[in-house]
Amino acid sequence: QVQLGESGGGLVQAGGSLRLSCAASGRTFNIYTMGWFRQAPGKEREFVAAIGWSARNTDYADSVKGRFTISRDNAKNTVYLQMNSLKSEDTAVYYCAVDSQGRNAGRRIYHYDSWGQGTQVTVSS
Repeated sequence: QVQLGESGGGLVQAGGSLRLSCAASGRTFNIYTMGWFRQAPGKEREFVAAIGWSARNTDYADSVKGRFTISRDNAKNTVYLQMNSLKSEDTAVYYCAVDSQGRNAGRRIYHYDSWGQGTQVTVSS
């Protein structure tokens, strides 16, 4: 089992930046895709970004493309989400997730098998 812990959320003004981190522990030797999802009040959890094990392959939701950057440090078992030019509609609880089964999870939420507890990001306009 993999345990995940997010950090870096907070309150920021529109146009500002935040960097989220998610550290994995436990059975980390077989982590494949790492992803970020978010859930706003009253809405379903949605895909934000994903990165493959080699970090060569990344994918972004259209709503964040060009503003957010996902990266990972396999030596530290950590995935990051750099968020720039934040908008009020980015307000949500952000969750990191990992695919430790090699399912090539990508955007498919149900292919991720471990989830963090979430970190709140609030963007004030």
